[in-house]
Amino acid sequence: MDDEFGSGYARVLAGTLVLAGVGGRTADQALAAGLEPRKVWLAICDVQDVPEERRLGRDIKIKDGASQQF
Repeated sequence: MDDEFGSGYARVLAGTLVLAGVGGRTADQALAAGLEPRKVWLAICDVQDVPEERRLGRDIKIKDGASQQF
């Protein structure tokens, strides 16, 4: 949420925006109730009209010389 909305506004949204997609709860309430974070994030995206291409977050480059393990 910080990447999309900025840290201050993300906190406000998490605590005040009521999301129908998670049972009429705020993001904070939904997460505290044990809902899957991805479901909460997608509910926020729907309400805030976050474009599909930004719903996975920003790309983070792998540092040079870092190895990947799968």
